[in-house]
Amino acid sequence: MPSATTRRLRITGRVQGVGYRYHMAQEASHLGLTGWVRNRSDGSVEALVHGAPTAVQALIDWTHEGPPLARVDGVAVS
Repeated sequence: MPSATTRRLRITGRVQGVGYRYHMAQEASHLGLTGWVRNRSDGSVEALVHGAPTAVQALIDWTHEGPPLARVDGVAVS
């Protein structure tokens, strides 16, 4: 069984005011992940996610699209 992994994400684009945080939290919960997500003062969204490596990667993949009203310009993962 693979060990858990933790990743910090920073998503840029039109990601505030479009339900991005809500939808990301829902997707993370669906994938069995823990962590947090918040708006940053520069207009980006930041998140810390923890869980199974495949689930973390699935969420990272999701962040590149986000919810329907979002426009994602970039996703930095560390």
